[in-house]
Amino acid sequence: MSIKLEHDGIYPKIDLFSTEFKHQAYNFYDDLRISKPIYPFTLPNNQKAWLITRYKNALMILKDKRFIKNPYTLFDSNQIKDIIPVQEMEVLISHMLNSDPPDHNRLRNLVHKAFTPKTIENLRGQVQNIANDLLDSLKYKNNIDLINEYAFPLPIMVISKMLGIPEKDYSQFRNWSNTLIEASNLPSKMHEALPEINSFRDYLSKLIKNKRQNPDADLITKLIHAEDEGQFLTERELHSTIFLLIIAGHETTVNLIGNGVLALLENPEQLERLRENPNLIKSAVEEMLRFYSPVELTTNRWAREDIMIDGNKIKKGEMIVVSLASANRDQNQFKEPQKFDISREDNKHIAFGMGIHYCLGAPLARLEGGIAINTLLRKLPRFQLNNQKELSWRPTYLMRGLNKLPITILD
Repeated sequence: MSIKLEHDGIYPKIDLFSTEFKHQAYNFYDDLRISKPIYPFTLPNNQKAWLITRYKNALMILKDKRFIKNPYTLFDSNQIKDIIPVQEMEVLISHMLNSDPPDHNRLRNLVHKAFTPKTIENLRGQVQNIANDLLDSLKYKNNIDLINEYAFPLPIMVISKMLGIPEKDYSQFRNWSNTLIEASNLPSKMHEALPEINSFRDYLSKLIKNKRQNPDADLITKLIHAEDEGQFLTERELHSTIFLLIIAGHETTVNLIGNGVLALLENPEQLERLRENPNLIKSAVEEMLRFYSPVELTTNRWAREDIMIDGNKIKKGEMIVVSLASANRDQNQFKEPQKFDISREDNKHIAFGMGIHYCLGAPLARLEGGIAINTLLRKLPRFQLNNQKELSWRPTYLMRGLNKLPITILD
């Protein structure tokens, strides 16, 4: 992407939502890390922000308590309307990812028990069975879309089973998920998405009511009755937490699987290495997370006070956007960052964030990604990209994921 850096005080508009930007983003980040790593820009909604592209700055900001996630503690009601123009969204975003201590600590403590390493490891057999069944249903087809026929169904089935969501509703979540993610930070899209937002809210209300009347061993039932030292989830927090778990619980993994397979197809020597040595899957998944980060940009942060970063004054109330994708290609942190190496050592990527907002579902995403990709290589020994021209990145603000990944299964 050609970059024309403006004079100080000018915030050029960048459409971070567009497919065009997604295709050129890594070149854009490469240039910014060298010339303007803390870059002032304007979002399509005319909100001014700073884009952070270097690893060291990203790490600092993700850990710094002076950058907050909850805008309600910093702005008045009129300013909030500019940030969240559709009030119906509020009930879906009052979760731990958009909160600060002490609320964040309380919300995370009420949820984290469902994502302990032991709990996640106990899901291994279930994830493996789902992967086997999905691939067995595809093995007689010549051409498949790996996103829609494998990468999406696997994690949505896992998180839905964990939550206790009926199987008949799985496909509907894809529609809601796409709509709500594409609407984030774009007022026009939020207004267009209002029917879907209301539909999703109504669905959650009915689901929670049903779980109250018919409790089970699923995660939603546990959240309804979750208590930590006398602390409970409010009704709004319950809605938001379920929303977060549904969306984050499958979106990241869909992208990890799709992006990871794409990276292997683009680097056939690495594909053969993994095929011949499946034990490399752990380091391979970490490299997939670094190379094509499933979450490209962090959710928004705001400066709680004036802060100086490398000679740039971030004023109180200004918005910060951290590019995890760019930080994970920083030449000052990674040796040969543009090289995809499934045996890369000392791979301290930040694909799942860092600090108190480190992704709660990271162990689950790693488990699903590893099983999904190794099972794919075992059950479909030979396949190739069907049509390079059909590859396109979804026009979303936060995520980096493919619309489809067409492959041909070879004899």
